[in-house]
Amino acid sequence: MTEQKVAVVTGASSGIGAATARRLATEGFEVVLTARRTDRIEALAKEIGGRAHTLDVTDRAAVDAFAAGLGRVDVLVNNAGGAIGAETVEHGDPADWLAMYQVNVLGVLHMTQALLPALRASGDGTVLVMSSTAALAAYEGGGGYVAAKHAAHTIAATLRLELCGEPIRVIEIAPGMVKSEGFAVTRFRGDEEKAAAVYAGVAEPLDSEDIADTVAWAVTRPPHVNIDLLVVRPRAQAANHKVHREL
Repeated sequence: MTEQKVAVVTGASSGIGAATARRLATEGFEVVLTARRTDRIEALAKEIGGRAHTLDVTDRAAVDAFAAGLGRVDVLVNNAGGAIGAETVEHGDPADWLAMYQVNVLGVLHMTQALLPALRASGDGTVLVMSSTAALAAYEGGGGYVAAKHAAHTIAATLRLELCGEPIRVIEIAPGMVKSEGFAVTRFRGDEEKAAAVYAGVAEPLDSEDIADTVAWAVTRPPHVNIDLLVVRPRAQAANHKVHREL
């Protein structure tokens, strides 16, 4: 009997992370959910038959301890991340930039470094980095987030080069406009009105399930197929700055 494959999903308490955990469970993976909000991941783990581990991906000691007790890992979905603020570069708060760098960049680094031995031992490992279209093009008011996601993109590209010839794929998925739980609200520091304005007039922005569907497709391709970079946007968005709104 074939042993069940294991997928680790960071930032699995809500939004894209939670949707990805659910979808990978339907694909037959045993899903290990990590996030800081214990109650949420424990409830979701119970729902999908997975395992929940409270974890802050910016805490390297905690990440190492988590990895040491994990055992088998076939897929790592580096999903934890987020944006804080929409100020210009001139007026951005360095503390916000640091917080974004820690979770979007160092979080990916910590988890990837800690789990690479297990992914390598699986004989067919996959590292997936959830970046953003912000990783590929700048926009006003996005300086800190754009810089962090560009760094995450670079980690994926460099890791793919460094692991070439080993049984590990490195996938990057770069979503555009996604109306996911909490993302815009967090960015605008709890201002629901500003968060809603991001999606105003957009008939069908992507949702978390759309991205989870993309993740599941990418990680279940035959082992010799690597999806290096997949950009996914709603039809209404042609670029970061070009969105069709029906107002």
